[in-house]
Amino acid sequence: MNNPIDGRLADLDERLFMPRELSWLSFNARVLQEAADENVPIIQRLRYLGIFSSNLDEFFRVRVAEIRRLIVVSSGGKRQRAKDLLETIQQQVSHLQREFDTIQTRVMAALEKRHIYIVDESALNKNQLSFVEEYFAAQVLPALEPILLTDELAIPALADESLYLAVDLKTAEGDQYAVMEVPSDVLGRFVAIPKGKDPQGKVYILLDDVIRACLPRAFRGVFDIQSADAYCFKFSRDAELEIEASINESLIEKMASSLRQRRKADAVRFVYDATMPEPLLEHLRKRLGFGRYDSLIPGGRYHNSKDYIGFPNAGPKYLEFKPQTPIRIPELDAVDNIFTALREKDYLLYYPYHPFDYVVDVLKTAAIDPSVTAIKICLYRVASNSQIVDALINAQYNGKRVRVVVELAARFDEQANIAWSERLTEAGIEVIFGIPGLKVHSKLFLIDRMEQGKLVRYSHIGTGNFNEKTARLYTDFTLLTSDPVICEDVNQVFDFLKYNYRRPDYKQLLVSPHTSRTGIMELIDGEIKNAREGFRAQLFFKCNNLVDKQLTLKLYEASQAGVEIRLVIRGMCSLLPGVSGISENIQAISIVDRYLEHPRVYVAHNRGVPKYFIGSADLMTRNIDSRVEVICPVTDEAAQTLLQDVLDQQWNDNSKARVIDSKQANEMVVSSGRATLVRSQETIHRYLQTGKSPRMPKSSMRTPSVRRRRGR
Repeated sequence: MNNPIDGRLADLDERLFMPRELSWLSFNARVLQEAADENVPIIQRLRYLGIFSSNLDEFFRVRVAEIRRLIVVSSGGKRQRAKDLLETIQQQVSHLQREFDTIQTRVMAALEKRHIYIVDESALNKNQLSFVEEYFAAQVLPALEPILLTDELAIPALADESLYLAVDLKTAEGDQYAVMEVPSDVLGRFVAIPKGKDPQGKVYILLDDVIRACLPRAFRGVFDIQSADAYCFKFSRDAELEIEASINESLIEKMASSLRQRRKADAVRFVYDATMPEPLLEHLRKRLGFGRYDSLIPGGRYHNSKDYIGFPNAGPKYLEFKPQTPIRIPELDAVDNIFTALREKDYLLYYPYHPFDYVVDVLKTAAIDPSVTAIKICLYRVASNSQIVDALINAQYNGKRVRVVVELAARFDEQANIAWSERLTEAGIEVIFGIPGLKVHSKLFLIDRMEQGKLVRYSHIGTGNFNEKTARLYTDFTLLTSDPVICEDVNQVFDFLKYNYRRPDYKQLLVSPHTSRTGIMELIDGEIKNAREGFRAQLFFKCNNLVDKQLTLKLYEASQAGVEIRLVIRGMCSLLPGVSGISENIQAISIVDRYLEHPRVYVAHNRGVPKYFIGSADLMTRNIDSRVEVICPVTDEAAQTLLQDVLDQQWNDNSKARVIDSKQANEMVVSSGRATLVRSQETIHRYLQTGKSPRMPKSSMRTPSVRRRRGR
């Protein structure tokens, strides 16, 4: 499973940085490790294979596509480095794909031991074949649209990331090629069929194998077919959208036009069944227009393994993760009107351990509360059946002033956000689209409420989206506060989003693109100063990605000054920890477990009076300089304790934490001696239930600062 990247590959970018693309592949290898782990419930192992596949799809659509563009527009050494990087990526992907195939075989065998079978068309008994043929006639055939490949007709734009069958027909009239989309979006990928020899068995066949079993019938008797064979393929297109400036088009029209162009964008990967005949493969390659730098990846019989994410659990409940019961907050449950509690103190929520219902409750209460006069909110990604949107529309119907900032350029959610913006506009809500060139990624809302003749404001600053679905799958923090200074800063963010010619003056918040970079640099510089003056100095950063070079260099400087730096990075990390003379004082881990780790938390020791921040911004150049992001101080003592206890447990995780280093080997964190087994996502749940933190070494963030002895 370990495939350490040769040290020389760090030089593909610069000596001090791991190329972020290779670091991202290392993250996806960590997902694959979970699929290989026999201690993980078997259905969840299968779903991890699906997550790995889905991640890889996005990687090609975004990261690889970006390198391909760089090769085209660059020259000299920069172009060569990009070509070398692309070649290395292809080697790493091939290695991971081989690992995937091996693990998939083991997972299928483990499923069969539990009486769950996925069979192909060749293994069907008479009863099963009869069922499949009836299912094909009734459900599948009406959804099939074969496209004949002829020299006279141009091939239409095929759907990105859909699964296709390339069909090789031998007919009385000669050979004929065709392609058809597997309609899994409509029918689902896995079809339950009658039992086989195992009386306890649950048997499934893939939809593509249903089509193979009845392949000649897909052509409705048009040809005199002597034989027919089908081979899976799919491809990934460049996901970058080009939005041209035009006075005559609205932003929605421009975005819709760009989405249509994405369907015709350059293909960056073609994955196909390695047994596909060479003439058919060459025909597809030419017709689909693959060029010199495209990734043509041979594989097995099946593709779009991302569908495993939705594989049903046909067996006992223990074959997947045992659900964790969301933990209620008694103070918020005890009040009739949630604003009564929020007026008294700040509340820090931690999803999915705490229910997202509290955020929904705030907005639903605001929608009908006569004292509430206005609501402002930023929407980046929302659930398909969003209670958040319903609450906002209800607020508008109840006479509130509602302003919604919708980010149309949220990658892969563009179409959904266009639909949401139209629905909100139809309800009479003021919808704005932020600032050209700056994605609005902030997780904010602001509620104006009149209390005893005075305006009181309530704010939400979070690390995750207003999305009920992902709040059950991702870990994220939310701060609910009525602090007047923070609320005024949030109001200034909303004013900036509408009147972007004004430069706000923030008192507490760090806001991209204005003050995030300087604020984080000052946080690091403060610890550098403390270390140089002989005080204990520490930084603890938790985020999704760390790839900004200026901040990485600043962390190297802090390490060399004697600052102890702890990093919990889920995904990409260009920083190389533990390098002699550069980063000896930096340690980094990554945690992959049942929930996707999504929060951004930044902590500085500050001579024993630590500063805590949460927010939406990762340590990436785009988040710091080219988006509207908000990072907020957390000053409530109970909220600070919660943050620190969570960070302590994650740092001491010795079950699901991997070491991040220059080798990118993803070695598991191993505690010496008789250390307590810590699986942080489990211990955190128990901690929030009981209020008792498990026994483990504590961070010194909250201990008094001690002056070191200095040599003379």
